Amino acid sequence: MSEITISEENMRMIAQFGNLTGAGARDCVVDEMFGRILFVINPGDMGLAIGRKGASIKKASDAFGKKVEVVEYNPDKVQFIRNCFLPVIIQTVTFEPGEEEGTEIATIDVQPQDRGLAIGKEGKNIIKAKILSRRHFNIANVELTPQEEDTPAAE
Repeated sequence: MSEITISEENMRMIAQFGNLTGAGARDCVVDEMFGRILFVINPGDMGLAIGRKGASIKKASDAFGKKVEVVEYNPDKVQFIRNCFLPVIIQTVTFEPGEEEGTEIATIDVQPQDRGLAIGKEGKNIIKAKILSRRHFNIANVELTPQEEDTPAAE
């Protein structure tokens, strides 16, 4: 598990998120590339974070002036990566050593019909998983397994 540094500004955002939603957040990342704020929330707080009919998350988005996305923390790196991609169901998560010492590369496998949703528009979902898994588990990269059409067929 890697050590996480949270800036003073992000600590304020975590506190404000907790006040707005009632959910406990343990990390916050501002993703300027996609104009969003990612919160890693405590296990079991997803219902509070979203609220009835999405009211809490909408209130937080309005207060911050950016889209707010939440991922439920899990101490198990496989489950944490799965949580990053919800509602997509991840078939398998495998790890191999990364180029830098102490890092890993995670490879995920999804159903062919879920690939687009797993990647997200302009790659936003896979980038979210990369950012958060790097911060929490020292995972250098998150990749999708190549599609079967990408590999030459045996004749």
